[in-house]
Amino acid sequence: MTVEPIEAHGVRLRPFRLDDLTDVVAGCADPVTQRFMDGMPRPYTEADARRWITEGAPAVAASGGAAYAVADPATDRLLGGVGLSNPLPQRRQAEIGYWVLPDARGRGVATAATRALAEHAFADGIDRLELLTRLENVASQRVAVAAGFRPEGVRRGGGLAPGGSRPDLAVWARLADDPPGPYPRPLPDLPEGRLTDGVIVLRRLEPEDTDEMYRLNTSPEVVSSRVPPGPPTREEIAGRGLGTAHQWLVGTVAAMTILDAASGAVAGSCMLLHDQPAGQAMLGYSLFPQWRGRGYATRAVRLLARWGFTQVGLARVWAGTLPENLASRRVLERAGFRYEGLLRSRLPGVEGNRRDSTVYGLLPGELVD
Repeated sequence: MTVEPIEAHGVRLRPFRLDDLTDVVAGCADPVTQRFMDGMPRPYTEADARRWITEGAPAVAASGGAAYAVADPATDRLLGGVGLSNPLPQRRQAEIGYWVLPDARGRGVATAATRALAEHAFADGIDRLELLTRLENVASQRVAVAAGFRPEGVRRGGGLAPGGSRPDLAVWARLADDPPGPYPRPLPDLPEGRLTDGVIVLRRLEPEDTDEMYRLNTSPEVVSSRVPPGPPTREEIAGRGLGTAHQWLVGTVAAMTILDAASGAVAGSCMLLHDQPAGQAMLGYSLFPQWRGRGYATRAVRLLARWGFTQVGLARVWAGTLPENLASRRVLERAGFRYEGLLRSRLPGVEGNRRDSTVYGLLPGELVD
C-alpha cells in the first residue's frame, strides 16, 4: 500500500520523520503502550525510535503494509501511530493497529486515525481488516467499537508476551461494505458507571475484585448451587475479571459487583447473561452470608432488571433457582418475578447427579419496587 498523506476525521496521517524522534520515544516507552503491544522493544530507547523511523516503517510499507504517523493537522505534531500489518494480498486482508501518546489520549485520536486508515485501505482494494486486542485492553476495544469494527470472538493464546506467555486476544473485524458508524453495542455502559438505589451500588466487575470474588465463589453456600459444580480456581476467577469488560462490549454478559453504598464494602455479585437474538436475559446473583437478610439481593435484582428493560431493551428477564432454595425464590417473588415451572434434571450436581431447577420470569411492567 502506498504511504501517501491522509487527512480525515480531524487527524493527519503522514510518514514518520526524524523530528518525531522524541515523541516516538515518549509514546512507545510509555507503560501502557509497553503493556499491550507485545512486539515493542523493552526498554524502548532513542535508538529504537531512530531505527523505526528510518528502517522499520519503510520496511512495513515495502512488505505491503503501512506505517503512518498520526499528527495534529493544525501543528503537525505527532500524536501517535497507526498502521497495517500481516497483509494477505490473496485474501485482500490486513491487520490494523495503533498507539497514542499519553497526553493525546481521551481525545478520540485512535478512533479518528483508525477510521481514516480503514477508509483509505478499503479504497485501495482491501476487503477485510482485523483488529486484535488483549481482553483487558478496554480502551483499545472501545476504539474498535467506535470505528465500526464488529466482535468475532477470542483467539486463544493469540498473543506472545515478554517472558513467553500467550495471552488471549479479542478479534474485531470490519469489512469494506459494512455500514459506516460505530458498532451498535447490545449492552450499554451503566449511567455514570453505576446503578444505585441509595442503599446498594452495582458497578462493573473489575480485575481488582478477584480476591473478594474468589472468596465468594468458594464459600460453601455458593458452591452448593454453582454451575459447573464444585469450587472454581483462583485463576478462573481472575480470568473472569479480566474478560468482563470484553464480554460487556460485545454484548454477551453484564457482570457486576454489589457494594454496600454506605461503606463501599463488597456484598456480592450479580449478572445478566444476554440472549440477544431472543431479546431476553438470565439474571443471577450471590451474596456473602454477612450481607444476607437485609434485602440487598432483592434490591440488586430490581436495579438489574430495571436497567435491562429500560436501557438494554429486554423483552423478558428470567432466573432459575434450586427448588429447595426458598430464600432465593422469595427474592425473585418480591421483585415481581412469576413462577413459570420446573425444569427436571437441568443442572449438574456435585456428586455427578442431576438437579431440578425452578424457572421464574419477569416482563416489562411487572417489576415490583
